[in-house]
Amino acid sequence: MKRRETGILGEKLAREFLEKRGYHILETNYRCAEGEIDIVACQGECLVFVEVRAKRSAAFGAPEESITTAKKERLRAAAERYQQSREGLPTSWRIDMVAIELDRNNQPRRIEIIENAVGED
Repeated sequence: MKRRETGILGEKLAREFLEKRGYHILETNYRCAEGEIDIVACQGECLVFVEVRAKRSAAFGAPEESITTAKKERLRAAAERYQQSREGLPTSWRIDMVAIELDRNNQPRRIEIIENAVGED
């Protein structure tokens, strides 16, 4: 399975995982000049921007270890742009991450949500 295919599968698994936990998916793969947000959702009265990280091997660390400082900055900027371009959104927001580890058969071995994974720094 190629890297992009792993990413697509990871995003599908993340959407299902979030929906089962009561998140309402608003949009997927939001793109703007500042970057991309994999999933935009609401959890109660909170707007949640979700970065999905799926890996098939732990050779280079866990999925949650793969977000660089530059990626965090792009996520924050894209989240702010999203909010500026939409009306009627909750004022409370955060950036979460869904970390997914796949086995050799591309089945999820671990799926975990890390709330507020990208804070203010």
